[in-house]
Amino acid sequence: KILDLGKSEDRLIFGKMIQQLRGLSPEALGMVPGFNTSFMKDPTTLQYPGPANDNEHPSSGRIQGSFYTFPYGKKETCTVKVGRVLFRSNGIFGQGPLVMRVKCVCEGSGRCVWCGKKLVLKLSWPSKTRASEKTFMYEFKEKATGEHAWVLNHLPEMYYSFDIDISAESPQAQLKEIFGEEYEMRVVRGILMEELHPLSSLETEREYAQVLYDIVQCHHWAWKYPQILHRDISEGNIMVREKNGQKYGVLNDWDLASWLNAQNEVSTSKFRMGTKPYMAHEQHSSQWQGPHRFRHDLESVFYVILLLVSLYSSPTEKVRFPSTGDHRYEKWHKQDDGVLLGQKRNIIHNGKWRAFPQPFFSGFNSWLIALHRSLLYGF
Repeated sequence: KILDLGKSEDRLIFGKMIQQLRGLSPEALGMVPGFNTSFMKDPTTLQYPGPANDNEHPSSGRIQGSFYTFPYGKKETCTVKVGRVLFRSNGIFGQGPLVMRVKCVCEGSGRCVWCGKKLVLKLSWPSKTRASEKTFMYEFKEKATGEHAWVLNHLPEMYYSFDIDISAESPQAQLKEIFGEEYEMRVVRGILMEELHPLSSLETEREYAQVLYDIVQCHHWAWKYPQILHRDISEGNIMVREKNGQKYGVLNDWDLASWLNAQNEVSTSKFRMGTKPYMAHEQHSSQWQGPHRFRHDLESVFYVILLLVSLYSSPTEKVRFPSTGDHRYEKWHKQDDGVLLGQKRNIIHNGKWRAFPQPFFSGFNSWLIALHRSLLYGF
């Protein structure tokens, strides 16, 4: 029955429905299992941001200081205290993660191998059939020995990974029961890993060049030896590790990676994957059915560099365009696939196209010219 809130009796039914929600468990409400927060015990403590904080997620500050308990080993659990939320995806579908700085509460007991380390916890909701990121990390470590050991400086350090099946009383389970095979089941997937630094932590153009060179070398090694393709290269997935006074580029977030020998298989997800501003132009087409190729990732690297050097006047300062509003590349974060397909196609297939990097990144102009030429001749 569809309720008509213009009728008093339907408003009464709707009010009772809302009231009944308070009696449901967190799992039945569709919340992430394992969180112990104040607002889950007392919803009145959850206040939405005021006008000055409209760009913040209400939960970003509210879960700081809370605790998260996850399965550890076969029968045990481990609890961490949540610090700052470093990233939260705006998407409803897909693998958009929640990344939080955390601290193990059993620190000093010797129970956990990660005690005393700077940690982040990444929670995501991938398709139940998708290979876990830990599977690829294990393969990397198997291959990264001897003369290949260098690549470990450019890969994330994962300490622990876990999957939590969706509760039978959750909304997702109910939808699966209704829609059957049409509905894509997901799991809660958690990864406890080393905290890395964002690209904005770099200070010079040369450091940026080295980090970007590092991740291209890492990407090529992963494709050539373990034969794994990343498939989601973006600015947010390029991180920095500081070790022994040096800075290394780290190719992070292998959630959407795939084995090369599985490239022709049907995707396990019904939703287009990738980060829109950095996706290869072909992937925006409704006619594109895959598979994802090595060249698609290289095109993503081109867009990472293009947006970085066009939109930033320094590592932490975005360029402002008072006369025209946002730079056209800035708008790529919000535009739909049809618009992005047209704009990126015009770049790739235009032999006279030129980039206009900001003065801080002027040295990247020759890189962009060379990459653009490769993409132009490749297509």
